[in-house]
Amino acid sequence: MKKILLFSFFLMLGLVVSQFLPAMVGEGYSSVKTVSNTLLYVCLAFIMINVGREFEMDKSCWRSYTEDYFIAMATAAFPWIFVALYYMFVLLPDIYWNSGEAWKENLLLSRFAAPTSAGILFTMLAAAGLKSSWVYKKVQVLAIFDDLDTILLMIPLQIMMVGLRWQLGVIILIVMGLLIIGWRKMGSYDMRQDWKAILFYAVLTCGITQAVYLVSKYFYGEDASIHIEVLLPAFVLGMVMRHKHIDTKVEHNVATAVSFLFMFLVGVSMPVFFGVDFAAQSAEATTITGAQPMMSWPVIILHVVIVSFLSNIGKLFPLFFYWERRKRERLALSIGMFTRGEVGAGIIFIALGYNLGGPALMISVLTIVFNLILTGIFVVWVEKLTRSAYELEQAGK
Repeated sequence: MKKILLFSFFLMLGLVVSQFLPAMVGEGYSSVKTVSNTLLYVCLAFIMINVGREFEMDKSCWRSYTEDYFIAMATAAFPWIFVALYYMFVLLPDIYWNSGEAWKENLLLSRFAAPTSAGILFTMLAAAGLKSSWVYKKVQVLAIFDDLDTILLMIPLQIMMVGLRWQLGVIILIVMGLLIIGWRKMGSYDMRQDWKAILFYAVLTCGITQAVYLVSKYFYGEDASIHIEVLLPAFVLGMVMRHKHIDTKVEHNVATAVSFLFMFLVGVSMPVFFGVDFAAQSAEATTITGAQPMMSWPVIILHVVIVSFLSNIGKLFPLFFYWERRKRERLALSIGMFTRGEVGAGIIFIALGYNLGGPALMISVLTIVFNLILTGIFVVWVEKLTRSAYELEQAGK
């Protein structure tokens, strides 16, 4: 529980810093933002490499994972759809309901609600002593799959945002190539996997993706540049490693520190909300979401509660499958998928790159914070349901 509260604390601390940073650094703000964003991408790559390392499948029995993948995809899709509809029909005036631009922006921004935080979830369930349970083993598969689905769906969403250009065709080919390599070479390479090596791989991955962007920008300009998000390359790099379990205190501490730094930097990357003339900002905004007037804090908090409820209701999809297991186990599995964290925050950071903002952005950030605070309660709930199902099984009921 302490770790989850610290995740929320660092995200909120970053949000506070983001409000005062421009005034504190003055003309050097642009350089500070560049350094901050670079560190954020390195942290995100570090996290996604570790998520990829956890992705283990028996390729000889790949058909057995088909049902799991579609359940995970739906478990990621329903929260996303519910939140997107809420953003469209509740947060936006009815004049935008038929606007293709408004739909594109909200479909991208609301995607933060889709991914389960695999790293947080696995750590807390293991600490609760559930590592040998069916719930832990099944949620491990579903959480990794819905993170993967989130990463893949970002590609068509980004195509929607910038249009179908030849550069996006190049990106699609690169993505397909990465997926093929990840599948064929899964667990093939015996690579160093201590925290220093993972950090080096993360820096290298970010460097390569940034180099592709800068070279294409130099030849074709900003609008026609090739920008490959670091999420998928880092994940595939983790996939091709032959997983080594390095269970030491130093490894845990470094991984936790990187996650804390990532959440802080996500907060720092947020636009300034306090002391801003929102009326003037809305008039200058280039996106529909960014042009919406800011709401009062009580109204924002109400929306955060509703959006949290909608996103978690959507995560209950696994409850209606795996009928061979007890209802308590299926409910525990679904509640385990409620956890949010690094990947969802990464989606919000990507959305910022498209100048999406306004009250929907603030609601999205605070929803992640709210769900992080509730994660301890979710895990305790999962533990009680799983243990009660096990006791019933032992009693032969």
